[in-house]
Order: sequence, then C-alpha cells, then structure tokens
Amino acid sequence: MTLSSLLRSPAEQQIAGLPLPCSVALPDGQRIGAPQPRLSFVIRDMRALLHLTQGAIGRLAEDYVEGRLEIEGNMHDLMAAAPALLRSDPTQEAQGWLMGPISRTRRTIWEHTHHSRAKDAAQIQHHYDISDDFYALWLDPLRVYSCGYFSTPDMSLAEAQQAKLDHICKKLMLRSGERFLDVGAGWGALLLWAAEHYGVAATGITLSKNQHAYVNRLIEQKGLQGRVKMLLQDYRDVDESAPFDKIASVGMCEHVGRPNLPVYFAKIRRLLRPGGLMMNHSITAGGADNPEVGGGMGDFIDRYIFPGGQLVHVSVMMEAMTRGNLEPVDAECLRPHYARTLWHWADALEAHLDEARRILGKDAEKVIRAYRLYLAGSAMGFERGWTSLFQILASRPAELPKTDGRSAGRIASARSDYPFNRTYMYAENAAAHRVGEVQHAHNGPLTG
Repeated sequence: MTLSSLLRSPAEQQIAGLPLPCSVALPDGQRIGAPQPRLSFVIRDMRALLHLTQGAIGRLAEDYVEGRLEIEGNMHDLMAAAPALLRSDPTQEAQGWLMGPISRTRRTIWEHTHHSRAKDAAQIQHHYDISDDFYALWLDPLRVYSCGYFSTPDMSLAEAQQAKLDHICKKLMLRSGERFLDVGAGWGALLLWAAEHYGVAATGITLSKNQHAYVNRLIEQKGLQGRVKMLLQDYRDVDESAPFDKIASVGMCEHVGRPNLPVYFAKIRRLLRPGGLMMNHSITAGGADNPEVGGGMGDFIDRYIFPGGQLVHVSVMMEAMTRGNLEPVDAECLRPHYARTLWHWADALEAHLDEARRILGKDAEKVIRAYRLYLAGSAMGFERGWTSLFQILASRPAELPKTDGRSAGRIASARSDYPFNRTYMYAENAAAHRVGEVQHAHNGPLTG
C-alpha cells in the first residue's frame, strides 16, 4: 500500500470539512474533492499531503514556498479555508506533561540566544533590506509599514496611514520645539510627519541600512537638515545625556524579545524627561501565554519573514512597561484596523506579482510566495483574534508638584503631560490647533 493510498481517506475528510469547494491533485494524477473547486492543492511532494491531513498550516506554507505544493485560487479563498484545517487553538501554548515543558524550554533557549546587537542588526536587515522597491509596490506612498487607522469607513489606505500618524502625534501631545525620538523609524513616515506637521526636532533610529539611506535622502530633499536626523543605531546605544520630551516606538517591540522588554522600557524611561510621554504601538499575541501563533505559523514567520521576532500578550507588554518604571496611562486596541491594513497590502501585492518578480530577480519566487502567505495569513489572523495590535501610551512620572492638590486647570497629582482624559485626542479643533503650531514652528529654525 502506497503512502498516497494511506493518506487518501484523511485528505478527503479534511477537504470535505472546508467551508468552500476544494480539491487535491495527487502526484499520480488522481484528484479528490469537489469537481468544480474554488481552491485546489496540487501535491508535488507527499510530505505536503501529510501536512494537509495533519492540519499543519505552517508546514503547508513552507511546502508552498519550497515548491512541494502549488495552490490554485486566490488568497481570500485560501484564508477562508485555512482555519478549518487546524486541529487546535493557535492562541494556546503546547500542553501536556511532555509538550508543555518542551515548548517552554525551547522558548527560553530561543529567547536568550536571538537578541545580541549583531543578531538584531542581521535579523532586521534580513527583513527590511530585501528591496525598497518591492515594499513600495504594496505599501502606501509614505511607506508606512504598520497598522493604519481607519477613522472613517471609506478611507483609502493612504488616508488611513496619515490618520494613524496624526493619531499618534495627538496622543503624544506633540508641541513645537519639543525633542521627539522615533525608535525603529522605518522609512521615516512618522519622523517626518511629526517634524513637518507639529514642528518638533525629530530623531529616528533604525538598524536597516536601506531605510537609513532612504530617510536621509528624504531629509535632504525636504530641506529638514538640522531639524530631523536619522541614525543607524541600536536602541541600546542611544545617547541618554539629553532626554527627549516625547518618544514613539512603532512596530519595534516585536523585535526586542520577551526577556528584554523590561530592559527596553527602562532604556526608554532613561531617554524620556520626567513628565514626558511615550507611545508603544505593537502587535501582541492573542493568547496569554503563547509566544507565537500555533499550528506552525509562528515557525514559518520566523524562518521566512521576521527572524528573531516574538509576540507577547498585551498584559505582558504592560507589565514590562511597569517593570521599566513607566506608567501606562491609556491603551487602545486597533486589531480590526490591522486586519484591514493587511488586506490592502495583500491585494496590492497580488496586483503587482509580475513587477515584484522583475524587481527581486534571483530567488524572487520564494520571497513572493512567502510574502503572499504572510500578508494574507496575517490579515486572517488579526480577523480571528489570533494576534492583536495595541497602542499603549505611557509616561515617565515626575515628582508631585508642590501644591495643595486644588490647583485649577489640571489634576495636581497627574505627574506627567497626560491630562488623564481623552478629550484632547479627539477634540474638533485639534487640526486647527496643529496648523497654528506648525506656522509658529516655521517662523524660525529648530536645532536638535
């Protein structure tokens, strides 16, 4: 009896349980499943059929990237079918008397060996330095590589990304002349938005050589030298001698590693003046304990997309902030916004596959296949709550003011710039207030 015949019945059961008509084409020419499928799995290697019967989504994704499996159909249909293949909740850590300890031991070893300065730099460059032109195919014109903010239902991706940049600036209460640090500044969208629209003296850091060069070209083109600077630098090496008024960390914590989070936030605290605010915008795990999405999906992302990346639950993130002696003062979940953002990216990549192949050249097909699954799969994961996204605003508490606690205009015990209500974030006159500050800022050059 062949392996194909042994796996035929389990494969038929898996396909029959999917929410749309699907089929499987075997290497010997046999086809099982729906006669008119919307989605077809073409098996080139029997390992892929085994992974299909096991519901090992991460392994199937690897099979697709490595050419052991072909997928005929669109990404939306694939992601509608994928959750039905799973046999366990991907937000739960491996359980049992043996698998639980093995999983925890493996995680502990991994956590403590993946985040030296040299490894962090190599891992960041592995992801972000593929090709600027490749990312430009599916990101918005500002190249914002993080969750958009769809404050109205009919927003385009470009509008949602601008709304997100402004949302962060409003939450941080940026003011003309303040010193602002963007940790993990990417292609410079927030860094430049804050400088141009809020008049701050902005500094950004990145470990990506491509991003560093790209942003410095933009700074020169926009004539922002002296007001904006972009450094190729590890967060651990940022100068602490002149504290910043406000700090943003967008999509950065995912690269830090769980054991390093308290160290990271302690560093942020030392870089922040007393009373100053920091905004942490990061992907979080859907489960309280799982360090990655299960079903092999986390392993796939670590191998092909984000080596060294790690997610934690929002509760762990806030605990780490507290251990770093920051005070979380506001949290907002943007999970549905990221699902929508990712579908924008996924659809844009699908529309430019031929151009992506031309840009990437050698080994293009592996990269494209990995990113097709990564973007659409991540969109599905955010839709289902396997992963989430939180913006957490925190402060470095200052000493209590010398007052009797009844001073007018603010809460005397606030100990920070945060007014302890959200009115300022959504005030109707916020845009006009910002424009007035920008006009004031442009009356004279800023240094920093």
